[in-house]
Amino acid sequence: MSLPKDDAATLSARWTEGALLKRDVFSTVERGRFRGDSGEVDAVLRRLDEVPWWSFPLARHLFAREKHALALAKGLNVGPDLLWAGRRALVRGFVDGVALHLAKPHGDLAYFRSAKAALRRLRRAGICHNDLAKEQNWLVGRDGRAYVTDFQLAACFNRRGRLYRILAYEDLRHLLKHKRSYAPEALTPRERKILAKKSFAASLWLATGKKVYRAITRGLFNFTDREGGGRRLVNDAPVLAELIRKNPAVRDTAIVAFADRRSGVGLYAFVEADQATLEGELRSELSAAKGPKPPEHIQVVHALPRDTSGKPRTEILQLVAMNQLDLIEPMMKNDQDRAFLKDILEQRKNLRDRFNFEADFRRADGLRAP
Repeated sequence: MSLPKDDAATLSARWTEGALLKRDVFSTVERGRFRGDSGEVDAVLRRLDEVPWWSFPLARHLFAREKHALALAKGLNVGPDLLWAGRRALVRGFVDGVALHLAKPHGDLAYFRSAKAALRRLRRAGICHNDLAKEQNWLVGRDGRAYVTDFQLAACFNRRGRLYRILAYEDLRHLLKHKRSYAPEALTPRERKILAKKSFAASLWLATGKKVYRAITRGLFNFTDREGGGRRLVNDAPVLAELIRKNPAVRDTAIVAFADRRSGVGLYAFVEADQATLEGELRSELSAAKGPKPPEHIQVVHALPRDTSGKPRTEILQLVAMNQLDLIEPMMKNDQDRAFLKDILEQRKNLRDRFNFEADFRRADGLRAP
């Protein structure tokens, strides 16, 4: 399915392709640059031209909801501004920040104060996001503030009726669930009361509608969205990691997902070992095992970046796999992390979907271009 001629003409003249962020049966999302009236800016494009025919009606409905909500939210400074919208494509501004599940703002009370302020601005505009249970839809900006993205399920209201109040309450409750995960000691007695009380609509949805939704999306649409990784990250990555760890030269491995223009979702395995030539051997072993399809990329590193508990910092690895290197610099915690990134910049594998994000990071860290 192709874009309408007017959409295609606008994008051809004003859009510069960058890194693919996500592709599923509802849309293709990529990061690039858009030339507006005031100059070229970083932006994100959502397009429907690669959506299969059987999911197109729902994809078009979700697209229309996002377009309406973004237009209504323009100027609120709670998320990306709508820069341009056609019939089957739209361009929204790029928010300079990292998703909540990657940034992990433990104990950051200022962040959660700004998140509540963002919700208040959305409520005043009559917008209920309806998808804030996903950490991917909350961003931690480089300025430390909270932003929201992905308005495909948003509902917009002219009047604050009962349905509006229920949906707004659920948006707040989902925010408080994230606050409980990252700053539980800061929850107020009133916030704890809200967390303990689901709305009747939410309880009904969990008991009925959510089961139907999962049956349709995971069954009929074959769609799973754990951190944007899809079914391969959920089902294949654990099996592949176990197979990789069986090699005696491997100390540890971490597998993350990235959007791939050809296959939809690719897997990127970072393998901690001293033997730099181990990749070929691992590929042979994975192929011989007759298990899941091997990762598109296998990179051997001397040491994986780790948190204070010793677990691999998959949030950093995720951004490397997605070529979002400019978002990594604020997440560097220690010299070990920076040493890992220097090695990654020179040896990383996923160069096909490359966007020139590295320059600012290298200037900040004194790293030499690969």
